[in-house]
Formats: sequence, C-alpha cells, structure tokens
Amino acid sequence: MKRNHILLALALWAGTAATAATNTVTSPDGRLTVTLGDEAGRIFYSVAYDGKPMLGRSALGLKANIGDFSTGLSERAVSKKRIDTTYTMRGAKASKVRYVANLMGIIYENAKKDLMTVTFCVSNNDVAFRYTFPQQGETACMVVEGEATAFNLPAQATAFISPQSDPMIGWKRTKPSYEEVYSADAPLTARSQYGRGYVFPALFRVGQDGWVLLSETGTDGSYPACHLSDYDPATGYGIAFPMPEEANGFGSATASMALPGSTPWRTVTVGATLKPIVETTVQYDVVGQKYAPSEQYRPGRYTWSWLIWQDNATKYAEQVQFIDLAAAMGYEYTLVDGLWDRQIGRAGIEELSRYAQSKGVHLLLWYNSNGNQNDAPQGPKNCMNTAIARKKEMAWMKSIGVKGIKVDFFGSDKQHTMQLYEDILSDANDYGLQVIFHGCTLPRGWERMYPNFVSSEAVLASENVYFSEEHARREAFDLTLHPFCRNAVASMDWGGTIMNRRMSRDNKRRHQRYTTDVFEMAAAIVNQSAIQCIALQPNNLTELPRMELDWLRSVPTAWDETRFVDGYPGRYVVLARRCGDRWCVAGLNAEAEAKTLKLCLPMLAGREVTVYSDKEAKGGAMPEAQLKRARVGKDGSLKVTIQPSGGLIVE
Repeated sequence: MKRNHILLALALWAGTAATAATNTVTSPDGRLTVTLGDEAGRIFYSVAYDGKPMLGRSALGLKANIGDFSTGLSERAVSKKRIDTTYTMRGAKASKVRYVANLMGIIYENAKKDLMTVTFCVSNNDVAFRYTFPQQGETACMVVEGEATAFNLPAQATAFISPQSDPMIGWKRTKPSYEEVYSADAPLTARSQYGRGYVFPALFRVGQDGWVLLSETGTDGSYPACHLSDYDPATGYGIAFPMPEEANGFGSATASMALPGSTPWRTVTVGATLKPIVETTVQYDVVGQKYAPSEQYRPGRYTWSWLIWQDNATKYAEQVQFIDLAAAMGYEYTLVDGLWDRQIGRAGIEELSRYAQSKGVHLLLWYNSNGNQNDAPQGPKNCMNTAIARKKEMAWMKSIGVKGIKVDFFGSDKQHTMQLYEDILSDANDYGLQVIFHGCTLPRGWERMYPNFVSSEAVLASENVYFSEEHARREAFDLTLHPFCRNAVASMDWGGTIMNRRMSRDNKRRHQRYTTDVFEMAAAIVNQSAIQCIALQPNNLTELPRMELDWLRSVPTAWDETRFVDGYPGRYVVLARRCGDRWCVAGLNAEAEAKTLKLCLPMLAGREVTVYSDKEAKGGAMPEAQLKRARVGKDGSLKVTIQPSGGLIVE
C-alpha cells in the first residue's frame, strides 16, 4: 500500500467519527497520540507522534470460548486518569524510574452482553495496552483462542526483526529459543524464514518520520508468550500464539484465563530518534513486583569455562582454574556448566563450593529445565520441572553456599512453560538463588516482577562465535543491533566478553575472533545484565596487556542510568551508563571503515577523561589497544574515532 493510500484510509476513518465512537489519549507532553475508534462493532486504534502516523488503523479484540470480543462490540463507558509513580529496581538499565502517563480505559460489550475493558497507558514515548475481563455472570474462567490485535505500520517502514523458528527443530529439538538471525532494514513484505512470523521485540524505521519498537510485558503463568504473525499488507502484523507442536506437543497453545483477569501488556515505543527506543523502561513501568526478595541479591561478574573449553572442562580440576581466575580478577561468581552431575558429582560440587568461597567466589550451577519435552542430553535433568525435585535441589544448593542457577532448554512459549519459569523463580527466591535462563523465551518485565531474576539468553549468543567462523564475523553486527531491540526491552545474557584471539583452549587453533580487544571490553558495558559473563580464560592473565586486565577487573554490571549517545542498528552504537558517580561511555563499530564521531557527553562536560580505543589497523592485523587522556569540551563535545570492528570506552 502506498503512503497516499494510508493517508486516505486514515481520512476515511476520521470521516466516520460522527457515527462511530472515537476516543483519544495523549502523552503528558502532547506529542504522542493514541486514537481508538469503532466501526460496525469492530474496534481499532492508531498511534501518531508529532502528528505523523507510526501505526495506522490496527485491530483490537480477541476470541474466547465464551464469546467473541473482536466483533459486535459497543462502547459502554470511558474513564481517564493520570499516573505518576516512582519505583526502584535492580538489574536493568536504570535503578530509579519515574513513570508519568495518561490512562484511558474503555469498556465494551459484545453481542452476548459480556464485557471487556481495553486499557491504554500513554507516556511520552511509550504506549502499553491490554484487555481485562470481569467475571461474566457465573462464568469464572475462559479460554482465549486467538487475538485480533494488530500493528499496522506505514508501508514505507523497514524492519529489524528475527523470525520465529519451526517447533522441535535445531540441536536436539530444542527450538523455539529466540536464537535466529536478525534482518536489518528489511521490507515489511519479506516473508519470515520459517513462515511462522517474528519474535518480540521487533524494531521498525518509519522512513524519515521516526522509529517504532514493538514488544510485550507482564507475561507470567496466566498467559502464553506471544509473537508477531507474518505481515499482511491490509492489516499489518498480528498477535500469534505458540505453535501446538512446541514442547513435544505437550500443553495447550491457547490461553486459559481465570476471571477477573487481564492479558499481558503489548507495548509500542516510538520516537523521532533512537533515543527513546534505547532508553525505554515501559517493560517495567506497567508491571509490579510479585514477591519480596528473600535477600539482597548481588550483581557481579562470572567466569565460565564452557564457552571455549566446552563439555570436557566441566571437571573438578578445570573448574578450580576458573575459580582461581575469578578470584584473581575480583569477580563474584563462577558458572559450572552442564554435565557436572556426572563429571564432578555432588560431593565434588560441595567441595568445589567450599574452595570457591575460600577464594571469595560463589558458584552458579547449570541445570536442564526438563527431561520430557526435547532431546537435550546434558544433566542434571528432571531437577527443575517439578516442585518436589526443585525444592530438594535448591535446599541442597543453599546448604553448600551456591548463589544462583542457569536453567536451559525450555523450547516453548506455551502457558505451562511460562508457569514453569515463574515457579522456578519463586522457589529459587525462597532459597536465596538468582536465576539466569538459556534456550528460552524473551523475558517480559521479569526484572521487576521477580527480584531474583537476572537475565535470559533469548538471542543468537556468544557460543555461536565459538561454533562457526560465520557467526564470529557477524558478532560486531549483532552487538550493534541488540541495544536497539533485544537488549532494549530486557536484560540479555550474551554469554561472554571474549578475550581469546582464537576460539581454542590454547588460543592458537580454530578460527579467529574478528573484533578488537577494546570492542569486547566495551561490549561488557553495551550488553546489559546484572550478572555479566566476562569470558576470560586462564591464559588471558599472562597474555593480555595490563591496562586491559585492570579495566576488566573494574567493569560494573549494575546501572543507575542509561543514555543513548549515537548509533544506527547493526552499524554502530555509543551508550553512556552510570554506576553511582561513575559514567562509562562505550562504543562499538560494525562497519568496514573507521568511524569518526563528535559525541555529546554533557555528563562529562569539562572533565579530563580516560579513553580506551584501538590503534589504526595495518596490514590486516588485529589493531592493538591504546590508552589516552583527553578533555571533554565545556559543551560536552568529544571527538573520537572507532576502528572497524573496534571499540571505545570513555571514563
């Protein structure tokens, strides 16, 4: 559809306002407007920013086993109010957030006289909406069979998106796991790789008018995780439920809801620039904490043998080396990966935990999430998927001083899997354990909902840099894309700042790393997770320059504030993050040419700063790191150059 057709359609909708109810809600600054209207019993919404359409006429509603809430609807009541709240949290891009928004709730009645409320919360750059249902007479539960919800982007938009995979494919039939390749600036009409649509989040550039980021938040055990359908030129992207074949066919692909009840929030972040996309907190703004933390959970860094040394390293002597490495670097944790149950044993883990604590380090332990829904062979298995086994295991971990778990291989977005995530988190909190998920879904507001949740993989992560040269060559592209999409909406366990030059234990064999040392160091700032993997190897202690090791010893992982400085998805990015009084400015360049930028850093105005960068590459060799002093202008300006596949750190 051409742009003039979009405008004509909007004009026709506006022309029906005299005969159909139309309601609007604007952001506190008046720049963002959501319009709701209905025609012939169907309801629609649109989103405009500075008067420019960001979402055209997009359908609302759903169908349930008790009735149709997508057609035959009539408006019954409208309410509006202002929200102004402040909350604190740990483990995300900001520690203290003020959320100011205007709320509009509209009650609709369907042909059977059953009621549904559509609620929109609109802040300065964010829209969040959901459906809420009261008990309908004596009916106290319902099954949502599908949604009419759509996101109809202007036709000129281009997409930065990742496909939903087929179910039960990939390694040991462990997909979907949000580990597919992202497209950049793709046309809306491009068919998804598997014909299954696209995962959240999804980023769109709306020509010269701005940017749109779509996602959802607040998903727990009361609803499945959803994704986007393939694009329809007439209606846009729709909401798609999980595939029936997921989880080996076990569990329903629909949603079972108790009444009264609400769906998760669908979120739309918009802006004329990328700043609101990167800095959004809407995933946390509209959810609440579900339980109190059982203790004060510590952020930090962890060492991890598996990334380079792989399965054979999950043995006692090898893990001692990575504990010693963590202690030498002042890191808080060491992750002991899969197969420890067979290759170390429980008695060995108890001894290893005592040794780690004697060095000021605590263990994190890997677990398989199940034993009956895919073919992943690594153990421990069947320890996390039932309450009896889980609580026994967690009590043992607490007794020996283990501080966290990494749970892997979920491979489903069905509602029963969402309940499993929630159950693991809740039980882990009872035993003082922090939780990282891998082979998993996108976390949806979980950093605030579950105070012991750390982060999730849900991305084509660092292990692929090890597995193939193709993905090693893609690393710079991936890590300059995710601050604008995947990591913009949730913490991301990328799985390691890699300092080995080659992907082998002896650092001499297999394919090389294609990013510079400073790129990898800066990635530890750009990638956001409260517990961050710094994938050093024991050999790095003697091979890396002292200035690199000194900086890696000091890298923060808990942030009080995040600011977007510059960038374009998949090309380059510069972010500024604050930890207490310390500002860390980090830049990554994925382009083939050096990039010279004039940064605006008002937080460092007039200060003398330390700059880590790369020397100019010569003869195809990996450029070496360099350390310089510079002074930021009184206006906050600083001119820098980032080398190809290189990095920048300013402090």
